[in-house]
Amino acid sequence: MSEKSDLKIPYDYPAAGRGALISSAKHLLREKALVTGSKALLRMNQPDGFDCPGCAWPEPGHASHFEFCENGAKAVAAETTTKRVTREFFARHTVSELLKKDGYWLEGQGRLTEPMAYDAATDHYVPISWDELYRRIGSALRSLSNPDEAVFYTSGRTSNEAAFLYQLFGREFGTNNFPDCSNMCHESSGVALNESVGVGKGTVTLEDFEKADAIFVIGQNPGTNHPRMLSELEKAAKRGCEIVVLNPLREPGLLKFLHPQHAVDMVIGKGTPIATMYLQPLVAGDFAVFTGLIKSVLERGEEILDRAFIETHTSGFETLAATVRETPWSLIEEQSGLSQAQIVMMADIYVRSKSVIACWAMGLTQNKHAVATIQQVVNLMLLRGNVGRPGAGLCPVRGHSNVQGDRTMGIYEKPSAAFLDSLDRVFGIRSPRKHGYDTVEAIAAMHEGKAKVFIAMGGNFAEATPDSAFTEDALRRCAVTAHVSTKLNRSHLITGREAYILPCLGRSEIDMREGKPQKVTVEDSMSMVHASVGRNAPASPHLLSEPAIVSRLARATLPESKTSWERFGNDYASLRDKIAETLPAFKGFNQRIEEPGGFYLGNAAAERRWQVEGGKARFTVMPMPVLKLPDGALRLMTMRSHDQYNTTIYGLDDRYRGIYGERRVVFLNPLDIESRGLVAGDRIDLIRNGEDGVERVAENFKVVEYDIPKGCAGAYFPETNVLVPLSSFADKSQTPLSKFIPVTLRKR
Repeated sequence: MSEKSDLKIPYDYPAAGRGALISSAKHLLREKALVTGSKALLRMNQPDGFDCPGCAWPEPGHASHFEFCENGAKAVAAETTTKRVTREFFARHTVSELLKKDGYWLEGQGRLTEPMAYDAATDHYVPISWDELYRRIGSALRSLSNPDEAVFYTSGRTSNEAAFLYQLFGREFGTNNFPDCSNMCHESSGVALNESVGVGKGTVTLEDFEKADAIFVIGQNPGTNHPRMLSELEKAAKRGCEIVVLNPLREPGLLKFLHPQHAVDMVIGKGTPIATMYLQPLVAGDFAVFTGLIKSVLERGEEILDRAFIETHTSGFETLAATVRETPWSLIEEQSGLSQAQIVMMADIYVRSKSVIACWAMGLTQNKHAVATIQQVVNLMLLRGNVGRPGAGLCPVRGHSNVQGDRTMGIYEKPSAAFLDSLDRVFGIRSPRKHGYDTVEAIAAMHEGKAKVFIAMGGNFAEATPDSAFTEDALRRCAVTAHVSTKLNRSHLITGREAYILPCLGRSEIDMREGKPQKVTVEDSMSMVHASVGRNAPASPHLLSEPAIVSRLARATLPESKTSWERFGNDYASLRDKIAETLPAFKGFNQRIEEPGGFYLGNAAAERRWQVEGGKARFTVMPMPVLKLPDGALRLMTMRSHDQYNTTIYGLDDRYRGIYGERRVVFLNPLDIESRGLVAGDRIDLIRNGEDGVERVAENFKVVEYDIPKGCAGAYFPETNVLVPLSSFADKSQTPLSKFIPVTLRKR
């Protein structure tokens, strides 16, 4: 019988507001962290406090006493929890038993407290000393026949100091195998921007949001994924800035916002409308949308263009213009899912706005033509000189709090020769020049036996990656798997022949090395670098910081190394001095992080210095891709729930979408439900018949009616990662295609 009652509860309130305050308190209570968590929140994103372990949205240079959002509160509640995963916990549960639990249950058990080693004979994790753990992993690394048989994975929450040490260790060891979470999310942005404007980062700062006349929010849901961004959009909307939203789903967080820290607004209970215009293209229809926008701008005549900018600062305009003019409106409408009239209305906003910011997230980055789509966004912006002037620019909105900093520090499988030359000069080593594995390549290498030791600096690799069964099989083929973590997750249970858990300090915790407090640094998504200082007591006396773990592991692996691993692991200021020697933008590193709000790294494209061959920004050209689906298939996009951050599940609710106590749901257009003989509440399986001939199935999803274009569907990840083959990735960036998954529905 179908389940039809209480399936979806409409959410008719502004985003944030009382709901955010209630939710934050609920999560602190559930984690038994009301006191410790509340104190930590008052220190988060403050000049003398710690950086939010959630998203990378920047904070103002002089933060208030309440510079946090609902999801930041959830992250702090999870980190400051009083629940503990001890040796007694692992004695009670075999790994096989724990594998039957979901990720929400696993992380809900609390903080890891001491290093553990997997005992295959008993199927239990058992305690191990730090020294013995280092000895074993170091021995395993030294026994490899080639350094490229090791994979060093990095999560985007790792500090600059830990990331720099980690890549230094790997490169002195002899490999560039540094896959990271960027490979699965914003890699497409970096590739696209580097080719077009010469810098793989956003060109705007927070101050630009105060000056923009229009802001385009594309393939992004900041109400859930970057809630503090909503306060900037609210301020912009109040002063008359026009905000255009492009998103297949109707997301309440982009319709109306009520700031929970504004007392008067909270009393009145009236939110601020956000979107001036909200359009819902087909999943992966954005290339066509921006082709249409460019076409509409070109059809208005030469006087609309910034000809001086185009001629002085760009190349390739005529080729782009000819290609777009030849693209018929009928094809644009078919591929975008929008009408010509809707696209022209968007173009009206664009051309009457002197300064425009384009923001995007993974709605653009995770489809086959992601790089070309982002470059089409850049093309639109270049037409009127909307790069490199106040209130205008490109804004990829990244997720993890230091994912951009990790890349700056050298976490990249294809490092530049200039970076490696500088690294070698400063540290007296010889770095490898051969490119390493990205995430997709690392999984394939482990599966083929070419990579045998897998070390993860944070994250939840098994659940963050595509092709779940294949990836887990690849990890199990390793000789060694090791994870530096704060909490238990599924990746710890997908073991190699040897497996280790290395518990580390959280960002909110005091990091004391040899009696001296240490600070780390992070880089936000707008290239601001600032210090982070933990203030809470560590969850366990056995925890070590990430820099200390890396430095000790490096010494155990490279006993003859001349690098000062012990000093760097105990005195981060000395390491920052070496970073400053290696990376010119960090000159005076230790002094500059004492400045309120930190310091700005700068951005050549924002200064209209184009680090592209030929010295000019490029209009890039690609004919319109024609996306087709098998008969009866839907375009599935994966997404997060509101009680989720990346693979971390904080709860089973999705308040803004009206879902409570459920994660295995699929959001469908009512016409698609009816045409398939289904009703809301039915249970179905999602079927993907891959190009490799393998049928992939995500089982037991509940049908939910939602405002989404006909022919499209949405569901949460990581539950749907099983539907993405390892061979299904974006051109150039190799980012898994989580935003265009052809699926059919099978009623249970």
